[in-house]
Amino acid sequence: MTADSAKFAPTAPPAVVTGKSLTWSEEFDTPIAWGSKWVGDRTSAYRYGNHNPDDNKLDWLIPGCVTVSGGVVTFTATPAGHTLENGRQAWHTGLLTTEYSAEGFQVRTGDYIETRVRLPSGTGAWPALWTWKDGGNEVDSFEYHPDNPNLLELSNHVDDACTYHTDADAVAPDEWVTIGNCYGEHCVDWYVNGERVFSDGTGVGADWSAYLILNLSLSAGQYHPAPSGPGPVTFAADYLRVYR
Repeated sequence: MTADSAKFAPTAPPAVVTGKSLTWSEEFDTPIAWGSKWVGDRTSAYRYGNHNPDDNKLDWLIPGCVTVSGGVVTFTATPAGHTLENGRQAWHTGLLTTEYSAEGFQVRTGDYIETRVRLPSGTGAWPALWTWKDGGNEVDSFEYHPDNPNLLELSNHVDDACTYHTDADAVAPDEWVTIGNCYGEHCVDWYVNGERVFSDGTGVGADWSAYLILNLSLSAGQYHPAPSGPGPVTFAADYLRVYR
């Protein structure tokens, strides 16, 4: 099965969705609703709004690096003509966040979120689905680095818990995988292709809420290799859905 054909292979939502309704979604079947639903030129998670060298990232956010075609969103990163505060060359790349948008959608305790993504193969790629609000409230549905080709990083930074989930059958460069997690008050659960793979036993608390971020970062080389060529580096997603 090719990566493109795998995109259309349905994965049933896990049992945790039973009793919940689809409350918010992005199917990427229309152009990005900039301003109303999404913002792509800044996030409060980045020190300088559109870039953040402090976090070992080469990112310089450009909304034009996020494009939609055939029901798929693609994030494309290329070298930029900007120099970061640490002297490194920046890369133009894409980010989607609900923060600062007119809609201002936030996930909250009890929600289940799910995305289907095609993991990148380009050196330096660092895609993620995560949350952010008021300088924290971060839960990482996943982070991925192609130098660890079969591994997903799953983290709850609200009440520190994390794991490295390895699955050579489901997690690989240029392959589609469905990833979800349920933000429980006392336990956050993560799912890969509908199967629960990690329960943190800590949760996010009763009153937690946060904005969504789906993006492609570029590693600066401290923990994972930086991009080794002129690019482009790409990352794609099929949908993003929230059940409540």
